[in-house]
Amino acid sequence: MHDIRAIRDNPAAFDAALSRRGDAPLSSELLAMDEARRAKIGAAETAQAEANKAAKEVGAAKGRGDEAEFERLRALVSEKKAEIAALNEEAKAQDAALTARLAVIPNLPAADVPDGADEEDNVEVSKWGNPRNFDFDPVEHFEIPAVKDSMDFETAAKISGSRFVLLSGVTARLHRALAQFMLDLHVNENGLTEVNPPVLVRDDAMYGTDKLPKFAEDSYQTTEGMWLISTSEIPLTYIAAGHVMEESYLPRRYAAHSLCFRSEAGSAGRDTSGMLRQHQFEKVEMVSITHPDESDNEQKRMLRCAEDILERLEIPYRTVVLCTGDMGFGAHRTYDIEAWLPGQNTYREISSVSTTGDFQARRMNARFKPADGGKPQFVHTLNGSGLAVGRCLIAVLENGQQADGSVAIPTALHGYMGGKTTINSDGTLS
Repeated sequence: MHDIRAIRDNPAAFDAALSRRGDAPLSSELLAMDEARRAKIGAAETAQAEANKAAKEVGAAKGRGDEAEFERLRALVSEKKAEIAALNEEAKAQDAALTARLAVIPNLPAADVPDGADEEDNVEVSKWGNPRNFDFDPVEHFEIPAVKDSMDFETAAKISGSRFVLLSGVTARLHRALAQFMLDLHVNENGLTEVNPPVLVRDDAMYGTDKLPKFAEDSYQTTEGMWLISTSEIPLTYIAAGHVMEESYLPRRYAAHSLCFRSEAGSAGRDTSGMLRQHQFEKVEMVSITHPDESDNEQKRMLRCAEDILERLEIPYRTVVLCTGDMGFGAHRTYDIEAWLPGQNTYREISSVSTTGDFQARRMNARFKPADGGKPQFVHTLNGSGLAVGRCLIAVLENGQQADGSVAIPTALHGYMGGKTTINSDGTLS
């Protein structure tokens, strides 16, 4: 959510930042709505002052026996009360209209975010590891003999429809091992607090984390009006909603492993093969609530937390900063980590680490009290995948595949797989 006062103070800067995202100037429209709202508020205050003055004079007129003046003043007070009520209702409606308009305007990009139209204009900032040289033609994850039988798309389609998968046996175990490995690393070494959050949330939580009204079509809603989360960023971030925290309480760092649900509206025909784009998936999410002065450093710290997982799993990756045209609605700056998938012979996104600045905090009224006793300020919120479990499974399988159809399990996961090091071509462990 944008601060109308900041737009009022510097409309040209607001329009210039929006234009970097490809949006038309909006300050004139917003300021006209703001002026109309403020005019009604001012008129209501003037009418209230007139009503207060008349109310004081009513008693005096009664005391001196001036019945005509008494009746005139009493009628004026009644008239002003009705006028004030009407003006307040109009101001309330105009305030709601302005808030609704601000709610669908994307966050402004940070000054250091590169300009661009789409993913082709994203900028690589680092790369780790070298893609392996195979002495055979690597295949995609769902074609690897070791896991082909335990990755059942047909049965899942019978149960739930397209874009679902039924994992069983060793593949289900490896998937679980990855999630456990990620959580253990975040909690034991990265200092995050593990949370097991609800996956059903109310409208307020969706709105406060900028998922409504923008992404209603991409989300699943129950008949009771609850929403299935698309990411545990939603409940983790909304923990801070409505709070005024002590500065010493910051930063708050959370991690959660949860089911996530996305309708994938508008993505028909994209990544339909395999597990890459599913309606139901699992993700380990990181969320930080920070002091504004620390949010940029916190984003870098979170990025390293995510990158470290891939390094320990020995998966080559590259990190890119998203350009203005490819950033998410609520993002102020986003880094994507893309894992190397030899079956596709390309890098694919496996994590996004974003700072939203105070964009979400304004929507959910999350603030802190400065240690020096100053006026409460909005916190900054950040979120990042640490990592998408299904996509990490894909990367582990494709990078670990062997010529005989088996899969070498990364060393970091041996302990989670009962000391086993290989998924044999027949789906057994050894």
